[in-house]
Amino acid sequence: MPTTSFTPGAAAAGGALIGAAASLLLLGQGRVAGVSSVVAGLLRPPTHETPWRAAFVAGMVAMGTVGAWLWPAAVVSTVDRPPVTWVVAGLLVGFGTRLGSGCTSGHGVCGLSRASPRALVATLTFLTTGALSATVARWLGGVGP
Repeated sequence: MPTTSFTPGAAAAGGALIGAAASLLLLGQGRVAGVSSVVAGLLRPPTHETPWRAAFVAGMVAMGTVGAWLWPAAVVSTVDRPPVTWVVAGLLVGFGTRLGSGCTSGHGVCGLSRASPRALVATLTFLTTGALSATVARWLGGVGP
């Protein structure tokens, strides 16, 4: 099985950057940085919100690209699966975000910081099912540390 190395400094820096970005969007645009909602807004006919949504998504893609260029080891996948598996997984994540009325960034970062009870329930559900899924996958000989 692959091994992972947790680095608290990098994790804290990443969390601080995510928090800063979410705070800037809330303060500057009055919008919550829930990625699934931002992207969903781009899939509808263009409105006055399209420019900031497009800039938000472009910024995520651009910084992901820069991060991969600066630190290639951070984006190497140890999971060897056919492309169709990744597509199905992505569709299931999209379905889950619609079912849960948001994603982990919307509920976990933005909702919890605004003391939303709904976000607390959603985040606890995400974490619990994620931990159970990882445990079962590892127990069955699947992927995981």
